[in-house]
Amino acid sequence: MCIGIPMRVIEVHGSEARCQRGDHFETIDLQLVGPVAPDSYVLTFLGAAREIIDAERAGHIELALGALAAVSNGADPAALDHAFADLIGCEPTLPPHLEEARRRGASQA
Repeated sequence: MCIGIPMRVIEVHGSEARCQRGDHFETIDLQLVGPVAPDSYVLTFLGAAREIIDAERAGHIELALGALAAVSNGADPAALDHAFADLIGCEPTLPPHLEEARRRGASQA
């Protein structure tokens, strides 16, 4: 399983950005997402930005990451629904190419 980490862009230098999450700073490769502006957010994985996201989505991801950490430290999962409020009551969706295959009745995408 891969977990993307949201980070705020502090400054940009060519195809790299100095990013922050809490008190942690890291240089992130921007080649997969292209240019970004300072104060924007990127979803990172293994030192590279994978997606440009907005502050609201970054906040939702931070809540979910906090809930995962709490569960791994023994918290009751039932008490953490607030961390997934954006997902509760939502029907799961497939990526468009898989949804099209499902509609066609294909067993392979």
